[in-house]
Amino acid sequence: MPAAPRPTTPRPATPRRAATGPATTGPAPAAAPGSPTPGAPTPDSSARGPRPGATLTVTAAATAVALMNYTAPMLTLPAMATAFRTPASAQAWLLNGTPLGLAVLLLVAGSLADAHGRRRVFLLGTLALGLTTALGALAGSTLTFTLARTAQGAASAAVLAGSLGLLAEAYPAGRDRIRATGIWGAAVSGGIALGPLLAGALSLLDWRLAYGALGAAALAIAAAGTRALARDTAKPARPARPDLPGAVTLGLALAALLTALTLGRDGWLRAPVGLLLLASAALTAAFVAVERRSRTPMIDLALLRRPAFLASTLGALFTGLAVIGLFSVVPALLQSGAGMSPLGAAWLFVLWSGTAFVVALQARRLAGRLSAPYQLALGFALSAAGVLTLLGGLDGPWPRLLPGLLTAGAGSGLLNAALPRLAVDSVPPERAAMGSGANNTARYIGSSAGVALTLALATTDPDTALIASTALALTGAALTLALGRLVRGRPPG
Repeated sequence: MPAAPRPTTPRPATPRRAATGPATTGPAPAAAPGSPTPGAPTPDSSARGPRPGATLTVTAAATAVALMNYTAPMLTLPAMATAFRTPASAQAWLLNGTPLGLAVLLLVAGSLADAHGRRRVFLLGTLALGLTTALGALAGSTLTFTLARTAQGAASAAVLAGSLGLLAEAYPAGRDRIRATGIWGAAVSGGIALGPLLAGALSLLDWRLAYGALGAAALAIAAAGTRALARDTAKPARPARPDLPGAVTLGLALAALLTALTLGRDGWLRAPVGLLLLASAALTAAFVAVERRSRTPMIDLALLRRPAFLASTLGALFTGLAVIGLFSVVPALLQSGAGMSPLGAAWLFVLWSGTAFVVALQARRLAGRLSAPYQLALGFALSAAGVLTLLGGLDGPWPRLLPGLLTAGAGSGLLNAALPRLAVDSVPPERAAMGSGANNTARYIGSSAGVALTLALATTDPDTALIASTALALTGAALTLALGRLVRGRPPG
């Protein structure tokens, strides 16, 4: 990872050490107003103002671990399903526990971070991620593992919402922010790439080892962050209460949708599927009504009137539906269709996610030439083109997949770089964590639905899932391109 920009905020003055020599008599001179009291301990590092380098390093590392934890089950799914005796109709829950927790609590985490301090929420989330990931390694059934994964998603929500809020504080709008959010986006892609690789390597011994290692890494980052991150300074006089009614209605709506998509693989025209879809639509309408009446909403719906914010939200939603939903299942499809080993499937997956990492890291060079909504449209178009070339290739041989994985990976990298920049630039500075939360909520709602839909479609023919992903990506490209034309001028920076 390239070195982060040097801090531009002035450091507090440090009083000079008194010269050694004979003691003098008489009263000590009065301290100047605002100067440190003689003999008082100097403030520790966490009391200083925002330090961009340390902030970027810690938040990027925690984000990478959260995404590694998110993608690890892509490779361990067959082994977990065997260990837990999970039927095929319920395997989607082994993948969807974390995105369910993310989607439900990201907006709550964003509001809490804005109200109670982004550093505090970020560190608590990182600590909770370490503990719940370690507990997931001890799960003994589908239910307990899914519950642990849901808790990991809730913790990851605090990590992701707090991290972008901290970056918005540490980097003012401009080229430094573009570079920082580009590195953060690369950490997202890097975590997506490394999670399956770690899981594939450790699954040769025991699939549970991957979750133990990720839990230990999160705890180490939480410990380092307590010293490296500057303390929160700006806080509202009256911290807002979390919007629990909004979280409950959103969670129930998403749970109904995922259950319907999971049951759909056994027949889409059955009564339970239709009733669950209607319930999801009704609960979504209830969520909107709750947010309109709430004094402290999870999301300010008025922000949706901003074309840039709408492009950010829809771009994240279709990234989850078309990209994350499909590639979360591709490693398992390679193991079942082409008969690849977990580690072999992980290396092929790294071609996609590793390309995304490199492209996200370099995408900042496009910032002055291509607005973020247009970058999203280009990313969707490349992803669609890459997925189309995978048609008929998931059964092997593996060299046939290389061009498509590389092309789709480049598209994913452009998406990962543009989304965080647009998320924080499209909202007022005091709403940065809400913007981050809304963006990531849409992304993980999309990914949860995309995973369930992909697994349902892949049971008959994997190519059907590829065609659906292509259609969704092209829809995302069309929407973000249209919204990009409504955005007046370029985003800040």
